[in-house]
Amino acid sequence: MARRNKGALALLVCICLLIASAEAEAPYRFFDWEVTYGDISPLGVPQQGILINGQFPGPEIECQTNDNLIINVRNSLPEPFLLSFNGLQQRKNSWQDGVSGTNCPIPPGQNFTYHLQAKDQIGSFFYFPSLAFHKAAGGFGAIRIQSRPRIPVPFPPPADEYTVLIGDWYNTSHKALQATLDSGNELPSPDGILINGKGPDGANFTVEQGKTYRLRISNVGLQNTLNFMIQDHDMSLVEVEGTHTVQNSYTSLDVHPSQSLSVLFTANRPARDYHIAVSTRFANSTLNSTAVLRYAGSSLPVSRWLAAGPSDVNFSLNQARSIRTNLTASGPRPNPQGSYHYGSINVTRTIRLANSAGQVGGKRRYAVNGVSFVEADTPLKLADYYNISGVFRLGGIPDAPPVEGAAEVRNETAVMDSDHRSFVEVVFENSEESVQSWHLDGYSVFVVGMDVGNWSEQSREGYNLEDAVSRCTVQVYPRGWTAILIALDNVGMWNVRSEVWARRYLGQQFYLRVYTPTHSFRDELPIPDNALLCGRATATNSSRLASRY
Repeated sequence: MARRNKGALALLVCICLLIASAEAEAPYRFFDWEVTYGDISPLGVPQQGILINGQFPGPEIECQTNDNLIINVRNSLPEPFLLSFNGLQQRKNSWQDGVSGTNCPIPPGQNFTYHLQAKDQIGSFFYFPSLAFHKAAGGFGAIRIQSRPRIPVPFPPPADEYTVLIGDWYNTSHKALQATLDSGNELPSPDGILINGKGPDGANFTVEQGKTYRLRISNVGLQNTLNFMIQDHDMSLVEVEGTHTVQNSYTSLDVHPSQSLSVLFTANRPARDYHIAVSTRFANSTLNSTAVLRYAGSSLPVSRWLAAGPSDVNFSLNQARSIRTNLTASGPRPNPQGSYHYGSINVTRTIRLANSAGQVGGKRRYAVNGVSFVEADTPLKLADYYNISGVFRLGGIPDAPPVEGAAEVRNETAVMDSDHRSFVEVVFENSEESVQSWHLDGYSVFVVGMDVGNWSEQSREGYNLEDAVSRCTVQVYPRGWTAILIALDNVGMWNVRSEVWARRYLGQQFYLRVYTPTHSFRDELPIPDNALLCGRATATNSSRLASRY
């Protein structure tokens, strides 16, 4: 009898282990997208836009933490195309990053299937086309990563959630804008601002009086910081690019290029229509646009309202400093976010990155530490994998900017090398009069300090080493600096870029190679079976090339 009980117990344990194993794999979500050109006129001027499944903006990706996303993209454009997923960190998998340094473009008439995972992530993000100047034609859409049902969220469930994609926009075609840059000229000012792909009062959001709503806001534009406000309503900031924040109240919020955030607001005003106002900041001329916030059942139209947004750098700087991590909240896991004490880790390397501009061969170029990035004929990730020499220069980006006036801007396909699991301090320095916005693929970074003036080692005394917000896109104010700390725990080839898109197109970017000699699949996933091959890593010769792995 005892032997039978032991056998039954063993069988029960096996069944439980099988069930646990089956439940351990996160769900799969499948998307089938076709990318085409189509006629759009968001500001009333007909133009050619990039549509996904006939939509502008494109379809929304809705998923939960750890979900596997299988996104099949068919390129029906007459030119190569790539999508990148801004803020959706690919752990150990820069093969799926969707930028020219990691992926071959999808040829016209062909498809590529992205295999992504929202691994240990929550929050608000977006996707966009990364090649040429496609971003100026559309092709972008929202990403929502919801918390798993059992993970507590630090606010009551809202009555509803709305995506708000804001961005500056040109009536000029993206090809004409690209030609302007290629000829060595600068872009003119944008023609307007879009809210969810529509011009003034084209977008509307319906709410019920007394209920609380969540807005997931992303700046998908090309260059402008945008100020966001709701007429007669305060907003509570609750999330920034996957980090739950201290829930401060704001009347308006600056959203810099490529940044995303979430706010809660309560429909607690008299029932009528109100304006949501979006306006450019730090620009030579101010552009404004509005959407309509409609109280259900109200017949009172929106009243005339001229949004008086902030106008000075100090306001925006102080607001940015007030954004801090909610240390009592869970993130994608049930443990409090504050259990990771980033401020007590020893920094192993300091990197100072300065943006600059100059002429190379009689044409305008933008640079990082004096180096203007030149696209290669082969994705850098493939060249590294197959040991193809001459595609890029490792160590081509110095750890500090040249002494002022000591060196001119030069063109080079340069890669910065780094060690896996090092803990790095990066200081972005801005000597220009415009706001800069920087993004690092594959990572979230701790934004520990920012100020106007020059950075020095004494600046570290003012760093926030307790509850700095962790995010993937950071701004640097005019004549100022921003300091971040990064745990380089994600092996791969990752794009570091300006999110002022003309600057990025003209060279203000580079790739960071996070390297480990172990070549274990524990540290980095193998090259995908469906990887596209191009340039010097074509299907014909790839079998002859030795890989590093």
